[in-house]
Amino acid sequence: MTDTDTSERSSSDARRSRGNIFSRIALFIRQIIVELRKVIWPTRKELIAYTTVVIVFVAVISAIIAGFDYIFTKGVLLIFG
Repeated sequence: MTDTDTSERSSSDARRSRGNIFSRIALFIRQIIVELRKVIWPTRKELIAYTTVVIVFVAVISAIIAGFDYIFTKGVLLIFG
């Protein structure tokens, strides 16, 4: 048996094992569900804490950017009138 015979046989076996599009989609959905069961979901207290941290961080960064924007606007208006 040559390498060509082996590669042809393995590619046809792979095509058969893949199945049709619907069986592959079903397999994909089942794998998603299995993976989601492994996830450690945050408690309500943790979720509130994480959300608060994110909102505060975004507010602080927004304030910094707004401050820079105000300073640069005043600087440009002062220089270029």
